[in-house]
Amino acid sequence: MSKSFSGMSRRGFLAGAAGAGALAAAPRGASAAEPGKRFQDGISPWPLTLNTSTIRPTPFKDKIVIAAEAGWDAIEPWINELEQYEEEGGDLKALAAEIKDRGLFVPNIIGLWDCMPATQEAWEASLPATRERMRRSAAVGSEFVAAIPAPDRPDFDLRWGAERYRDLMKIGRDDYGIKVAVEFVGFMKGVYRFGQASAIALDADDPAACIIMDTFHLFRGGSGFSGVKKVRGDLFAHFHWNDVPGDVPREQQGDEHRLYPGDGILPLGQALRDLKEIGFTRALSLEIFKRDYWEMDPKVVAAKGLEKMRACIQAAGV
Repeated sequence: MSKSFSGMSRRGFLAGAAGAGALAAAPRGASAAEPGKRFQDGISPWPLTLNTSTIRPTPFKDKIVIAAEAGWDAIEPWINELEQYEEEGGDLKALAAEIKDRGLFVPNIIGLWDCMPATQEAWEASLPATRERMRRSAAVGSEFVAAIPAPDRPDFDLRWGAERYRDLMKIGRDDYGIKVAVEFVGFMKGVYRFGQASAIALDADDPAACIIMDTFHLFRGGSGFSGVKKVRGDLFAHFHWNDVPGDVPREQQGDEHRLYPGDGILPLGQALRDLKEIGFTRALSLEIFKRDYWEMDPKVVAAKGLEKMRACIQAAGV
């Protein structure tokens, strides 16, 4: 449908709604998934999240402080950080309260590793570790936890993956009060494309089924960006945001090649406009693994990353 509301284009209507929503910018620490809510002083329709990989060598507790002081809306830890925090005597529920007190929230945790092995026996054997990861993710207050379709294998059975994903969603929802989302990885041999992850989610036949997107993985896996506007926004639980260089062949790029948004060749502006049009309301997360950034002052990297995210959104006109 190209026209609606007395000839006004759908994009024009949504842009107008966004402008009105800017009058009610959300306080930091507010969660996503509420139409019309604005973040970052009204600049962004989405809360902006610092994925802890972006400043990886920094101690975990320091990452939380840095994210808050830089002005991020949320922080996205990795499960190994939560594991280490508990092993060292930390209380994740108390940490969740501290994160909230600092004006942040946790939209997603990465993740459920090796949670979709190839046989029923192996899957059942993996459940104790998977359950512990769900428990920790829920304890720190996260809404989602990422399920990576692994162990990786070129003959990954998408139907099997959908069945296991359905089981994982039920366990997460019923036993831990957390939502599970499928994350595809562009350089894997099995599930590395947007369409494959969508097949797992859709064929799970669960109304809460969703996937985690990543601009790098859309590029690296060869899916591209045109498919984003073909679905509804609530299919996406979370969206990792980054850029890539143009002087390295796609098939040779790895996580270490990720750049700040706007420093590379990805069509990020159009992708943001598409996300706005399809009604995506959840978080955008800066996820970078660049060694050069890791050697810099993490406060500088966090501040620069937020500046780049805000500039990318402002340039897109959403």
